[in-house]
Amino acid sequence: MQKKIILASTSTLYDGQYLEYLEPVMAELFAGISEIVFISYARPGGISHDDYTRRAAGVFETKGIRVKGLHTFDEPLQGIRTAQAFFTGGGNTFLLVKQLHDLGLMDALAAAVNGGKPYLGCSAGSNIGGVSMQTTNDMPIVYPSSFRTMGLVPFNLNPHYLDPLPGLEHMGETRETRIREFHTQNNTPVVGLREGNWIAVNGEEITLEGAHSARIFLPGKDPYELAAGEKLVFS
Repeated sequence: MQKKIILASTSTLYDGQYLEYLEPVMAELFAGISEIVFISYARPGGISHDDYTRRAAGVFETKGIRVKGLHTFDEPLQGIRTAQAFFTGGGNTFLLVKQLHDLGLMDALAAAVNGGKPYLGCSAGSNIGGVSMQTTNDMPIVYPSSFRTMGLVPFNLNPHYLDPLPGLEHMGETRETRIREFHTQNNTPVVGLREGNWIAVNGEEITLEGAHSARIFLPGKDPYELAAGEKLVFS
């Protein structure tokens, strides 16, 4: 089976509802799916696993798709192996990655998705689709055993990518500065994914989709813009 993956910058756009802007994409991604397994480990704002799962279920159940939280399985590994499809929500990437490694689930989840089970990630759930979580914006509230993630795509993501605002008096590092710092120690390409954009993987083809261009960072080179609809190919 071909890989079917969506890695979105965010779950909610300004003045929009949860997952609203992704509904057409989700309809295609999960066509024929009756139940998805929701991975709630990132827990945005400290929300409980049950409350977070209910939030996701409230959207999917209107589409005729049941949602079961991975945290409810007595054996989470079996939950991954028997799942039809997956959704990993946003929140804190450090916490998400720690939980997946501690429970021995990272490689199993990657194998399931690479084997053709549809996968939707938003924010932290998209970060784990990359090579590592080392370009996340999150605070390190916990210490994962490894920064390695699923490697579904051959690059890292920086969801919620922000451009510098002209005239802003803030003197701290920009996102671009931080990604350049990453490239002094690492060679992995980075995609700065703006709100309203997502990465689509269909088989071996990887494209940028959504409302904006993305900022592409390669080690030792000037960053450049990639237009929506274009393939992600690094030379």
